[in-house]
Amino acid sequence: MRATRLLHLLLLLQTSGPINAPALSRELRVSPRTVYRDIDALSAAGIPVYVADGPRGGYALLDGWQTRLTGLTGHEADVLTLIGLPGQAAELGLGAALAATELKLLAALPEEAADRAGRIRQRFHLDAVAWFREPEPASHLRVIAAAVWQCTPVTIRYRRWAPAPPREVERTLQPLGLVCKAGTWYLVARPDGGDDGVAGEDEGDAGGGPRTYRVGRIQRATLAPGTFDWPEDFDLAAYWARATARYQQGLRRSDMTLRISPEGRERLTDLMGPGFPVRVISPPDGQGWVRITVPTESLDDAVERALQIGAAAEVLAPPAVRRRVIDTLSLMTARYREGVEGSGPVPDAGARRAASTRRLPVMDAVTAVIARRTAPAA
Repeated sequence: MRATRLLHLLLLLQTSGPINAPALSRELRVSPRTVYRDIDALSAAGIPVYVADGPRGGYALLDGWQTRLTGLTGHEADVLTLIGLPGQAAELGLGAALAATELKLLAALPEEAADRAGRIRQRFHLDAVAWFREPEPASHLRVIAAAVWQCTPVTIRYRRWAPAPPREVERTLQPLGLVCKAGTWYLVARPDGGDDGVAGEDEGDAGGGPRTYRVGRIQRATLAPGTFDWPEDFDLAAYWARATARYQQGLRRSDMTLRISPEGRERLTDLMGPGFPVRVISPPDGQGWVRITVPTESLDDAVERALQIGAAAEVLAPPAVRRRVIDTLSLMTARYREGVEGSGPVPDAGARRAASTRRLPVMDAVTAVIARRTAPAA
């Protein structure tokens, strides 16, 4: 344990320049007193450590001195592909191994290349979580990750998304890989011992093939006895591409036709992302409005999207979506009008007559949308 810490300290001194004892104690997660003892141990071993004076001073190595003790352990080599993903590595329980790996790689580089690598880290940062979202809690992720590393079956208690009972099921799985998408972890696994699972509990291939489980829905996870042979012909990235394509295709159950302004198209892109499939089916009119079709998951999904775009779009089809939007807007107008008329002190008769003829701009906009959307679709 101490030998590993001394090597870590030596690599820190080599890659960081002058660094003081409090900073070293935070990095090594030991007390400053332990840092002093470790510095003395390095000096006793003949390593040229000295103290640099000044406000940015601290412990440093003599210029030009460099260690070659930079070999990676097996555990550190395992995390090479996670470099640049410190958050995900920490969630998997590999944060310390990743930090040590990066430090050794920097120490092994020539000085100029190490400086370039340091500048890249300072100037580029990957944030894999979508806006206005926190990473989904995945309390059993480390157990699942251990099962993936060790090719060990794992028994899970899983909360299904399907409304039909049973909502929670127990499965013993052979974990094949983990995927982190937009801050959410997914387990790709196949049933252990020929258990084909329950249709609809997750996304994946039927007939005992790999399936996808959302790690945040795992209620309990324990390692099962034994090991399994990881399938050499399994390609995690290829499987994930097929599974996500199948999932997205399954969500697009119908199309909604909109008449939409240029502002509305920008708003739709902001809401759904630049890759959202939109098909233009008419040339722009004199004001730039066009007709488009967009895929929707359900009636509720279509209505929600139409209302998010607001007065910059008009639903033309399906009729059920158009009627629901009209009903929703009518209810909103009545509710807001009631709130305006029922708030504040009771005005005198003259003020009431003036208020009855005065319309708020937001009501004008909503009324205009209702008028346009209640007209027969051309």
